[in-house]
Amino acid sequence: MPNAAMNDFACWLTERCEFLHSLETEAERVLHEDKDTEKYRALMCQKAMFLQALPVEAEKVAAPLPASMAGPFLQQLAQFSENASRALGLDSVFYMYALLYPDNHVKGEPNNLDLLAERARALAAE
Repeated sequence: MPNAAMNDFACWLTERCEFLHSLETEAERVLHEDKDTEKYRALMCQKAMFLQALPVEAEKVAAPLPASMAGPFLQQLAQFSENASRALGLDSVFYMYALLYPDNHVKGEPNNLDLLAERARALAAE
């Protein structure tokens, strides 16, 4: 039953979005309130490593889905992972911060992982 499996995948992805939002909120607080740039850097590295690991974890959760349904999600997560690896390789805090955000992103709008989770939830509801 693809919809139940897609619902599981969508819930998993939504939980990852929530974790990422809390991590980013903490990073913003650390930078702006505590003025702790080293902790901010560490949190941005954690964000990048988290994104880097998503495809492996996602493959397990998406295993019950037909390849035609899971494929686009896994490909997008793999792209996020590649970008995160690049950011870590460059040791660029700015690049780590910008992961998942398009150039024209407006604060408060969903990031690309949120949009992916929205697509998963929409498919699960069909």
